[in-house]
Amino acid sequence: MNDKLSTLQLFVRVAHTSSFTKAGREWGLSQPSASRRISELGEEVGAALFVRSTRAVTLTEAASEYLSCVETILSALNEADHAARGTPELRGHLRVALSTSFGVREVIPRIGRFMSAHPALHVDLRMVDDRQDRIVDGVDVAFRFGQLKDSSATSTLPGRCPQMLVASPDYLATMGTPLEPGDLAGHTFIMGPSGADVRGWTFEKGGRRVMARGEGRLTVSLNEGTTAAAVAGLGILATGFWGCRAELSDGRVSRATPMLIDTSRYRTEAPKH
Repeated sequence: MNDKLSTLQLFVRVAHTSSFTKAGREWGLSQPSASRRISELGEEVGAALFVRSTRAVTLTEAASEYLSCVETILSALNEADHAARGTPELRGHLRVALSTSFGVREVIPRIGRFMSAHPALHVDLRMVDDRQDRIVDGVDVAFRFGQLKDSSATSTLPGRCPQMLVASPDYLATMGTPLEPGDLAGHTFIMGPSGADVRGWTFEKGGRRVMARGEGRLTVSLNEGTTAAAVAGLGILATGFWGCRAELSDGRVSRATPMLIDTSRYRTEAPKH
């Protein structure tokens, strides 16, 4: 393999793993050898590429832009190889960051056909409900929900997922079904990654925002747990449609606020910290 090309690939992996040791191991190199090759690349480029500390290896500001350009070049070379082979087959490792619930409910049931079409591709689904850092965690593709932060990464909108409030039929039969934000007072909120925080939920209508406050006695760290809590009748949950599609379909939960989820009337959002 061309030395410059392999060094650029090594540079990308160091950037993604924040470790000369981990990246070098992937290429069969010792830590000193990997470090030396990156140092030589920096000298050739004319800029320091990484800043080392006792805790991590991080990109310099100049290297962040360089990384984006290098990844574009390597991706184009990979596509050229595929075109030359006359096949769209993908190879290598694809690291995907996504939430646990979205991965379990939406991606895994559909990924079989994709993997069958690309038998030489290894897919690494990194499912956690905390937002992962694409560079630090070595992620190639990330599924995000909500407003995206400014970034040099390329993004596309694959679809929209309406927010809604849901609860079990038994809970609503006991506590009543709220029809307006004010009706949520006195209800129990299930709090978690897709739920509310201690301040409640915000609804917006005609440019005017209304805060709905309730009691949050249960906090769950995973989206799947919040949905299970709603099914168990433990309160009202704010979630995306994909997070409760199956439970809505079979009646284990119901829409708690039919009027509020009409996006032409209100928009629900998690309050800002």
